Amino acid sequence: MAKKKNSANTWDDDFYTKLAKKENYPARSVYKLKEIDEKLNIFKKGQKVLDLGCAPGSWLKFAGEKTGVGGLVIGIDLKKIEIPLQENSKTFQGDIYEKETIDFLSSFGPYDILMSDMAPDTTGVKYADSVKSAALCEAALYLCPSLLKSGGIFIAKIFQGPDFDNFAKQVLSEFEKRKIFKPKACRKNSKEVYIIGINRK
Repeated sequence: MAKKKNSANTWDDDFYTKLAKKENYPARSVYKLKEIDEKLNIFKKGQKVLDLGCAPGSWLKFAGEKTGVGGLVIGIDLKKIEIPLQENSKTFQGDIYEKETIDFLSSFGPYDILMSDMAPDTTGVKYADSVKSAALCEAALYLCPSLLKSGGIFIAKIFQGPDFDNFAKQVLSEFEKRKIFKPKACRKNSKEVYIIGINRK
């Protein structure tokens, strides 16, 4: 006899996944970014946005819609993006740890917003996953001085763990304000939160 699915933990059957399909976004993660924007009023027409770890493309699509015809959204990921995007959006395959990739990204900048929804391949070991997540966040933050405008905004997803407080302090040292926010669209049992740096020094 087949086991009954636990509806609270089913990946594809929750409210936000269904809503994403209905609204033609490839993933439910878009609603996390929407909540951040609604709370902090981040996106504006004509902005330049860099999306690190952009696959499968939900954040890209949302940023393209918000920045409009005069804006520019650049996405980078190790994976290829398959969905159709707005004319103001471009995607590239690359590794942000490589200098050639950083130099290439800088040719489109500087950016008004640098955002990262990057996450490690999880192991199920919370400590290890949180350390890997913090390392990705630090790599994203490292790019801010060279790619993000003075006064720009930084958004990064991080798994709560032993390196969380230290990373939060690093963000505050680079930006005038720092917000820590867990959108309602995050799953209740998820350790992920978002750190937003506002007005790069």
